[in-house]
Amino acid sequence: MSLNNFSHELTLFQKIKNYDFILLFCILILGITSIFTMYSTDGGEVLFHTKSHFIKFSIFFPMMIVLSFINIKYWHAGSYLFYVLILGLLVWVALYGVTASGSRRWINLYFLNLQPSELMKIAVILCLAKFFHRIRTTSANSFTSILVSLTIIIIPSILVITQPDLGTAILISFSGLIILWFSGLRIKYFIYSFLIFITSLPFIISFLKPYQKLRILTFINPERDPLGSGYQIIQSKIAVGSGGITGKGFLKGTQSYLDFLPEKHTDFIFTLFSEEFGFVGSILLLLLYSIIIYRIIRAGLISRSFFSRLFCFGFSFAIFLYVATNISMVLGLLPTVGSPLPIMSYGGSSLLATMIGFSIVLSASINHRQNIS
Repeated sequence: MSLNNFSHELTLFQKIKNYDFILLFCILILGITSIFTMYSTDGGEVLFHTKSHFIKFSIFFPMMIVLSFINIKYWHAGSYLFYVLILGLLVWVALYGVTASGSRRWINLYFLNLQPSELMKIAVILCLAKFFHRIRTTSANSFTSILVSLTIIIIPSILVITQPDLGTAILISFSGLIILWFSGLRIKYFIYSFLIFITSLPFIISFLKPYQKLRILTFINPERDPLGSGYQIIQSKIAVGSGGITGKGFLKGTQSYLDFLPEKHTDFIFTLFSEEFGFVGSILLLLLYSIIIYRIIRAGLISRSFFSRLFCFGFSFAIFLYVATNISMVLGLLPTVGSPLPIMSYGGSSLLATMIGFSIVLSASINHRQNIS
């Protein structure tokens, strides 16, 4: 990396001029919506989840703005270090992590139960974006490049699976694989991998834990155990359907308020929102996510740096994947995998990771004319 790239810095006025205020405004609107939705999960009172989510968003949103003014070249320079740091935290979780509900996924920081696997979703994209930026597309299909990139994806995925958290491990893997796609990896490798995966699927299922197999069976037929494993998804479908076109109104969702729907503040937050605001509100929420994804893609398209383009394209796909997975899950179109809805769902680690991702995108947008060698 040339010294010239490090010496050139935009003035504060130039940075503000290049700032993507549309993306910033959409993130703010989504955050405010999430706070009011969390207020609804607490029954129309300012209780634990509302207070906690409000405080975290109030901290992480300004943090995102501050980090976005860091030049994209420094994000590039620190990519490997960030990946190694989060990988170290995953190892720490495996050895000394906090255990809850049979899973060891968190590190107790007193002010926050940090879940490093959420940060790894960003770290994998960041690390692979730098790796393929350095080798460019000409070497992306070499055996060494493929081996190194797959190692970067597989090691954290295995650590997350052992927590156990299969859903997050799958999301980390897909976030990494899409970078391989954008970097120019030949399509035949994806076809071969898909065929191998389909062939080995029966063997993979045999290694799943009982609760994971139960989730698959529940996905196929929720009515097989309507008061047990199928209860959550059945109630979720009822709540979404009962919202109708315009919804029952803010703070008037009966499925949620009568506690028919457990875990409504986390993975099933869309269910509560859909019941209260109906089809129209759900479409508007999806439109907001669509604008956010479009602005992330735009930041990549206007960037001269291959690193910035790869990260923005990878992160936009990741946001789309998280939204699509969460909504498909609550509608019964996918098995329950524990995927939070970005910003909307309660969870400090997920919110922190998402805000770091947005700060890098905003940095790429500010410094879109800068080419990192």
